[in-house]
Amino acid sequence: MKKIYTVMVVLAVFLSAGCKKYLDVNTDPATPQTPENRTLTPPLFAQMERGIQFDARYLGGVIQYFGGAVNVGESHGWIPGSDAMGEIWRTNYYGLGANLNLIIDDSQVKQEYNFIGLAQALKAWSWQTTTDYHGDIILKQAYEPNRFVFDYDKQEDVYAEVVRLANESIANFSRTDGTGSVAKMSAADLVYAGDNAKWIKFNYGILARNASNLVNKANYNPAKVIEYVDKALSSNADNFIVPNTGSTSANGNFFGPLRANLASYRQTRMIVGLLDGTYFTGTTGAVIDPRISTMITPSADNVYRGTIPGSSDPGTAALKNQIPNPWGVLASANPGAGFGKYLFKDNVGFPIMTYSEMQFIKAEAAFRKGDLSIAYTAYLNGITSSIDFVSTLGTAITTTQKNTYMASAAVKQSASALTLRDIMLQKYLALYGYGFVETWCDLRKYNYNTGDVKGNNPYAGVFVFPNSFYADNGGKPAQRYRPRYNSEYLWNVAALKVIGADQPDYHTYKMWFSQP
Repeated sequence: MKKIYTVMVVLAVFLSAGCKKYLDVNTDPATPQTPENRTLTPPLFAQMERGIQFDARYLGGVIQYFGGAVNVGESHGWIPGSDAMGEIWRTNYYGLGANLNLIIDDSQVKQEYNFIGLAQALKAWSWQTTTDYHGDIILKQAYEPNRFVFDYDKQEDVYAEVVRLANESIANFSRTDGTGSVAKMSAADLVYAGDNAKWIKFNYGILARNASNLVNKANYNPAKVIEYVDKALSSNADNFIVPNTGSTSANGNFFGPLRANLASYRQTRMIVGLLDGTYFTGTTGAVIDPRISTMITPSADNVYRGTIPGSSDPGTAALKNQIPNPWGVLASANPGAGFGKYLFKDNVGFPIMTYSEMQFIKAEAAFRKGDLSIAYTAYLNGITSSIDFVSTLGTAITTTQKNTYMASAAVKQSASALTLRDIMLQKYLALYGYGFVETWCDLRKYNYNTGDVKGNNPYAGVFVFPNSFYADNGGKPAQRYRPRYNSEYLWNVAALKVIGADQPDYHTYKMWFSQP
């Protein structure tokens, strides 16, 4: 019996060891089952630009950054049964979402607080962007396990969560304890290379956007907006720009010729009018903005033209008045790899936030506060920093060209002459090609061309609606995009009905942030 027992013990040990080795056949040391924060981080930046750029194909028509009647964007409509306009949603819940939670969990165990801060900053940015695009969204139940239907949360709750996350991120980036190192994070951080100070500034930029959108609210606090901006990006060196290699379609800018997504799009009359002096001086060609040759392209007869809302390109090759696409070519042609212009090139980075935007946010807040001196300085900073930024993306703008424009009639020459219109139109121009959601926030909080609760109407006579809206709109402009069809309208219909998203005109319901 003793011999049998000994044999059984040895056999059991052998079988257990063999079983373990057998089961380990599914474990690949090159692909960890529990990924580390440093391996999860780099792809997140590509997700950020992907969400904005994909949906910009439609939103660009609504805000008139893109024209050409190429989709329902210009008519402020939507596509029933389609995931079009749902990429920001996908980015928030899938592209970033759980990956950020994994980074936080891994980093808490390792006490790497800078990685926690990074994940919280991207969470704050993503929630802000997603709610500004969709309105009410799924927040509290978003990542609960074993849940198949989800309740929607009010936009004001999402705004509060953004503030909480951004402040927690700032606190984590400010910590001096723990094991987080600049060296480890710099390899994973494709934007700021592990620079905690710049991440803190990015968080304050998110807080500035959050507070700036509330101009119609009784608790709007312009002094707080100014405080946030003063702690945010302090120069173009702090710009948050996602890099693109641009050597293949896989690593190329979504807006570049390699990806071939913008051939049928056209530059718009609103952008042309801001660059050729029409809307700043009242006379076309009175002042030519030095950014014009980099940002847009003249027709074959050397005249700058743009489409009006809801119209296609009316030109013909014979008349040489065709309107170029964003790459700078005619007739929906693709110039090929290595060409394009401005932010529409294969290897150019995509801005998520810029110093110029922050300065215009400050100018707007100071103007509403009644401090024209601060407003004027920020307004000038916004213009000059935009010119400097654009100068790096095409033919360099000389100091003489810059100074000539700043002394022209297109730029107000004193604080007493400054208007809110000057600030918001220059901001609209500076954010062309990247600030799609932020520009839409501005347009909606001022009710497009109607004005805000105090009667301020910076876009009157400039932003013009198409002759007719999409049939479901009931004569109203778009105020939000619907939740992503593939996840929500197939599996979460009961929750959609609670917020009215089952109604054909839901996309025209005003946002909480834009209402009194």
